[in-house]
Amino acid sequence: MNPKRKLLASFLLLFNGIGAIYGGGNLIMHPDGSSLGITTEWLKYSPFDNFLIPGIILFVVNGLLSLFVLIAVITNSRFRGKLIFAEGVLLCGWILIQMIMLREVNFLHITLGSVGILLVIIGILQIPADS
Repeated sequence: MNPKRKLLASFLLLFNGIGAIYGGGNLIMHPDGSSLGITTEWLKYSPFDNFLIPGIILFVVNGLLSLFVLIAVITNSRFRGKLIFAEGVLLCGWILIQMIMLREVNFLHITLGSVGILLVIIGILQIPADS
């Protein structure tokens, strides 16, 4: 894998993973959102009454899975391109669903949506090289 691409993918996966573990963990421990300064009012257009289920999804899909993909990148797994691509798609999907349910777009949506798009692009560029 190109060293610059590997470094960028690693940084993006670590950034997303740590943030999602922190945010998801807080939402699991405090499903009312109080530890992050948010309110369940944000969920009025969603199927959720509190942040427990979204917190679990955030923790696992964007947190733990990002760190798993990071390990695949660092260890030069032959599946790293596909895993980077998949994590990018999952992150973009998470952000899109969040914007729809919250009916707003904020700085974090733009930032993390951009991270997701970059991961998709890096994954697409890497898949042929992994084959």
